[in-house]
Amino acid sequence: MPAVGIVPTGGNGTEYPGRLTPYVLVTCMVAAMGGLIFGYDIGISGGVTTMPTFLRKFFPSVYERQQRNKSTNQYCQYDSETLTLFTSSLYLAALLSSLVASIVTRKLGRKLSMLFGGLLFFAGALINGFAKAVWMLIVGRILLGFGIGFANQSVPLYLSEMAPYKYRGALNIGFQLSITVGILVANVLNYFFSKIKGGWGWRLSLGGAMVPAIIITVGSLVLPDTPNSMIERGQSIEAKEKLRQIRGVDNVDQEFDDLVAASEASKLVEHPWRNLLQRKYRPHLTVAILIPFFQQLTGINVIMFYAPVLFNTIGFKNDASLMSAVITGTVNVIATLVSIYGVDKWGRRFLFLEGGAQMLICQVVVAACIGAKFGVDGNPGDLPKWYAIAVVLFICIYVAAFAWSWGPLGWLVPSEIFPLEIRSAAQSINVSVNMLFTFLIAQIFLTMLCHLKFGLFLFFAFFVLVMSAFVYLFLPETKNIPIEEMALVWKSHWYWSRFVDDLDHPNGGLEMRKGNTKNV
Repeated sequence: MPAVGIVPTGGNGTEYPGRLTPYVLVTCMVAAMGGLIFGYDIGISGGVTTMPTFLRKFFPSVYERQQRNKSTNQYCQYDSETLTLFTSSLYLAALLSSLVASIVTRKLGRKLSMLFGGLLFFAGALINGFAKAVWMLIVGRILLGFGIGFANQSVPLYLSEMAPYKYRGALNIGFQLSITVGILVANVLNYFFSKIKGGWGWRLSLGGAMVPAIIITVGSLVLPDTPNSMIERGQSIEAKEKLRQIRGVDNVDQEFDDLVAASEASKLVEHPWRNLLQRKYRPHLTVAILIPFFQQLTGINVIMFYAPVLFNTIGFKNDASLMSAVITGTVNVIATLVSIYGVDKWGRRFLFLEGGAQMLICQVVVAACIGAKFGVDGNPGDLPKWYAIAVVLFICIYVAAFAWSWGPLGWLVPSEIFPLEIRSAAQSINVSVNMLFTFLIAQIFLTMLCHLKFGLFLFFAFFVLVMSAFVYLFLPETKNIPIEEMALVWKSHWYWSRFVDDLDHPNGGLEMRKGNTKNV
């Protein structure tokens, strides 16, 4: 059973002083804009692939099949490996670039890694906006992927290191909020651009990615680097002054000493990648792999990548499917605000488990609704309006559950649990696994839909059940714990404690806070 939790305090038995200053709030809001590029791309690709002029120009075979299959098998009308490669190539590129981004983030700082991400994303958006052939689309998508790999590597780390530990969850989820805003903006733009006469609106949709790229590029130039990163690169004096500024108090000696101790320990590690394989880092590595793995197998990207495609497949017309995607995008943003409010109040585990239960129920209901109407033949006949509304409703409830649980927490929890000596390498593992399974899901989804039909939702429901069990048994609670004191959550866990007996705390000054008996 889960062990009783202990909450660490500072080295002399007191909490780190500091408050949420306007400086930190603005800084984290700017940094979180890095999520816009990821969200915009997730939202834009599915909408563009439902625009007839886009399909006719780049994927004529899909367009012709779509016209033939309008009254027959709806499940298979978009089944094309080339079409899915247009979406999924970005995530394979992001996987590869995240490995390079790990080195850049550690050696040159978090903000420079954000800058590289913005510039690469801008170049990819420019090429896609002016694409004349499929190869230009793929090259553009690869550059977009390189940009996302750098941004997703650096932004969550930046937010976790800048935020006071009491507000770390809420500020870090600003990254996920930006992702959801990016998705919503993309869906809205797709809806209006699809109405442009002449059918060239898809160019504006794809080229519009230059706007979020400019935002994160300019933002990275004005942002300060984190004290953790400055100490790591030998700028201790500047780091202490920066820590005073972001905490809003003069007495930061205790927290600064812990950061220095963690940095000194990290410098003893010559090979952080190899160090990840040590027994004492087994819990960290497990979480870095399984959390992003499970995040993608919730099935959320089936909804967000292909929301217009999916709604079109279940009987909506083009405009209606794009509008349905706007509705789910709006729900996504609003529900993420719930997570920002509750993550440091209710805890990570509660949101993970509640969200998992809600997603599981919704996926079973959606599978039953689609199966009852479409059967295995994929021919719905005339789809009643009330029936379509019911499907959209349950999909929205599912999206809401993801948006306040596995969506933001899938980025927050891995970014806050790693010791400094393995932080960049472990975050790279986290991003790489996320991008790998995002790539695989994006690449095979339309084929799976064609063959599994409504059973696809049951496939993802099974994994939601498995990952909820994993959280209940193996994921400790990390709310309100300073990032450099995180060793305690592993030492007090019923299972992971057997691996981390030799995981030293930088200053050894840990104590149990009286009255706290919350499970971890």
